[in-house]
Amino acid sequence: MAQRLIPALRQLIATSSISSTRPEYDQGNRAVIDLLAGWLEDMGFVCEILPLPYAPHKANLIATLGKGAGGLVLSGHTDTVPCDESLWSQDPWTLTERDNRFYGLGTCDMKSFLALAIEAARGLKPEDMKQPLIILATADEESSMAGARELTRIQKPKARYAVIGEPTGLTPLSMHKGIMMERITLTGKSGHSSNPALGRNAMDAMHKVMCELMLLREEWKTQYHNPGFTVPTPTLNLGCIHGGDNPNRICGTCTLDFDVRMLPGMDSETIRHAIYQRINPIASAAEVGFEFVPITQSIESFFSHADSELVKTCERLTGHISTSAAFATEAPFLSAMGMDTVVLGPGSIDQAHQPDEFLTLDSLNPTLHLLRNLIQTFCLQDAPQEETQKAPQKEAFNGQH
Repeated sequence: MAQRLIPALRQLIATSSISSTRPEYDQGNRAVIDLLAGWLEDMGFVCEILPLPYAPHKANLIATLGKGAGGLVLSGHTDTVPCDESLWSQDPWTLTERDNRFYGLGTCDMKSFLALAIEAARGLKPEDMKQPLIILATADEESSMAGARELTRIQKPKARYAVIGEPTGLTPLSMHKGIMMERITLTGKSGHSSNPALGRNAMDAMHKVMCELMLLREEWKTQYHNPGFTVPTPTLNLGCIHGGDNPNRICGTCTLDFDVRMLPGMDSETIRHAIYQRINPIASAAEVGFEFVPITQSIESFFSHADSELVKTCERLTGHISTSAAFATEAPFLSAMGMDTVVLGPGSIDQAHQPDEFLTLDSLNPTLHLLRNLIQTFCLQDAPQEETQKAPQKEAFNGQH
């Protein structure tokens, strides 16, 4: 194992591929994609490199071994978050072994999974495959989800099952909340504060808006509930507010940024429409301009099928009952393409996005064993004749359950 896996991981960590919403930090991932494609082509995979339309220095990779309509996707993102080198005990881009751990940016989240997926597939031949094995490497998961969004747009890859190797401690995740980050801007009329009639105070109106949002939040708590989450209700967080420019001047403009974390069964457009319907009358009554826009594109919630064969198989192979997560992943995008999807990989989310990010060495062999068993189950055995693609159950856990 170490003869190939460790050198591959060392090269992946050494190849910087930061993605960020801040242009000064943002990089491409093509060097990582080209590395992966070269290794996989040498193993007999057919590789398709798909540059993002707006950014040719960023790309997705679809590497396929075997043919057929079913099969298994092993998926990982190639980008990392930015890092402050001064907070690290060693070079973030040098794989460092110490205390039974591999340290390096991306060891946990999540370049190691791609190296492990390749190692798990080593020795397989196209003629061995009853159903295809697809290794999927994506761009920009840590910032915009642009890679996964592009795959959804072009409806690739086609497969029956998908495992996304985010760090879960090898416990299957069958659901997570969605997230939408929104901005409300109210525009009134400034004037001298000695006479309120001289203007229209946008901050006064925003106070009423905030009260209405808090009322809506309480209503959602009674309307939606899922005991599978640590916080079993949707949340709405009033994150930051900016308005006015001086104490003795009527506030002309006020902006509120907030987020909503949706349970499975809630979708962003329905939530956005509900918010608009509640806030627009307040703005009209206060005679202020009302603008309501997303700060970033929403990530929908994710929920596996209640009868998911993949979830059942992963539970059996890992010995862990599937659970939920508070963090978002690319799972809703693959699920929306009809794949039975699970989030499952080595490492802990507690180490992700942290200085001295690491993956324990004793997680490598269990992960390889798990991935080989999944490949055996879903790629090297005949698929049941009655097996068909299933649409994702977005209505699951909608309302009181």
